Amino acid sequence: MIKIAIIEDDTAISQMYRIKFEAEGYEVETAENGRIGLQLVQDMNPDIILLDLMMPEMGGEEMLSKLRLENWGKDVKVIILTNVGESEAPASIKTLNVEAFILKASMTPRQVAELVKQHL
Repeated sequence: MIKIAIIEDDTAISQMYRIKFEAEGYEVETAENGRIGLQLVQDMNPDIILLDLMMPEMGGEEMLSKLRLENWGKDVKVIILTNVGESEAPASIKTLNVEAFILKASMTPRQVAELVKQHL
């Protein structure tokens, strides 16, 4: 079964995506910040991560930087799913090997699910 990790501090958004992906047959786990998310992905070893940038305790940029330092985390697929525009995102995000950068407000869950499928 394909595993997806959703690291997102807005519970309503993470649950909306959880429901969408579980309905399509994926195993889904969520975390509400990067600190918890980093532990989650270490334990879960997901096929793809949907990662928000702006979160409490540890943001997505810091989490992704730490993830990419690990052997197991160098190549895991990551899609940035945020309300921060790509031009406003930290420049380092572009150097951390992400599959796509999505503005939450501009795509429906179905469109996000289609994009995820394209990258799996």
